[in-house]
Amino acid sequence: MPTEERLLLAEADRRALAYLDQTPARRVFPDAAAIAALAAFDQPLPEHGQTPEKVLTQLDEVGSPATVASNGPRYFGFVIGATLPAAAAAERLVLAWDQCASSFDNSPVADRLEKVAGRWVCEALGLPRESAVGFGTSATACTLACLSAARRTLLARLGWDFDADGLMGAPEIRVVLSETAHITVKKALRILGFGMNRLHYAAVDAHGRIDPARLPALDARTLLILQAGEVNTGEFDHFAELIPRAREAGAWVHVDGAFGLWARASSSAHLAEGVELADSWTSDGHKWLNTPYDSAMAICRDADALAAAMNSDAAYATASKDAQKNLTLEFSRRARGVAIWAALASLGRDGLREMIDRHIRQAGELAEALRAGGYQVLNRVVLNQVLVRGDSDEQTVAIREAAQASGEVWFGPTVWQGRPAFRLSLSSWRTRDADVQTLADLLLRLKRQL
Repeated sequence: MPTEERLLLAEADRRALAYLDQTPARRVFPDAAAIAALAAFDQPLPEHGQTPEKVLTQLDEVGSPATVASNGPRYFGFVIGATLPAAAAAERLVLAWDQCASSFDNSPVADRLEKVAGRWVCEALGLPRESAVGFGTSATACTLACLSAARRTLLARLGWDFDADGLMGAPEIRVVLSETAHITVKKALRILGFGMNRLHYAAVDAHGRIDPARLPALDARTLLILQAGEVNTGEFDHFAELIPRAREAGAWVHVDGAFGLWARASSSAHLAEGVELADSWTSDGHKWLNTPYDSAMAICRDADALAAAMNSDAAYATASKDAQKNLTLEFSRRARGVAIWAALASLGRDGLREMIDRHIRQAGELAEALRAGGYQVLNRVVLNQVLVRGDSDEQTVAIREAAQASGEVWFGPTVWQGRPAFRLSLSSWRTRDADVQTLADLLLRLKRQL
């Protein structure tokens, strides 16, 4: 390696380590001055290039102050995890490898590690070991992959060759999903051509779970989408009751488990009892597993179904059916499954269970403290989500805005049953009990003041 390149990378490492050292003490959301300073980037494309050292300096000195400390201990928004040390270190090595991790031919090491990581994910979540696992960019992309497999399979059972004849004239697939289905599921459905007015919504109970008594009729043309971890309440659909009914009817069952599916690796695994009976699942690594962005998994019981839907073989680029390019949307892709392998290797079953159990415990204790301080806690807090309101809509909004402006913590708004609320998510491995106490103290103080 040339000396100049080595020195540049060493300087980048120095700056990155300095940034991480400062993260626990910095504002969680940048202040107005840091955001205003970003205008320095808004320049015309330079006629002549700058030195790499100057590029790095500007990126750090202008960019770093304007980041959100979502990898710190006091970020409670959007179920965003920090990156575990082993996963961060693995990412640095993966960057040095610079592999196009599409298949064995492009990267034997990535191919092997991602196969092992996929098997470990299924073992950790208690899902069928024969399942195919594709490592994609997000739950959105992985949902798209799984639902593509579902559509193709359902049509094939009805005698329709989707690959040859597409959708024009095809039998209609009925999509049944929760009234509280996540927006990324709806986005995937739109991309696949399922119009929003054609969807069949299942009524939910007070906790955001599908009410089995009010589930629309299911048949062999049905794609049923369930949830493991409702985005506001953290609740789970009744898998042990709903999935057998769907399978008996010949329907395909997909489970959106972006964060909640990881409860299967915890002492609260009973919350997702029966989820292993589904046909496909999606989950994120960059949420509760605390891997770097971006990282998610498309998991399909019928490995051939996912491979057939996602296959991208060509005369010049053939690969095994379980190559990542044949299980995900991307042909050219980075080896994002390596960080998942590193996270699971460093945690083991015990460490993974401890981390998830700790967040569930912290969420329960936070809810108790806020309830004792006069807040309305709107959910049962069975997982890592705490759904909160003040005494009025106005106070709820004012408290959330004041907390964000303080820089001490960050969390976001939501609406629950037509009323403003805010959602507190615990998912970072860095978050300790003292950080949760900081959040509770701030919220209790703001409620008294506002």
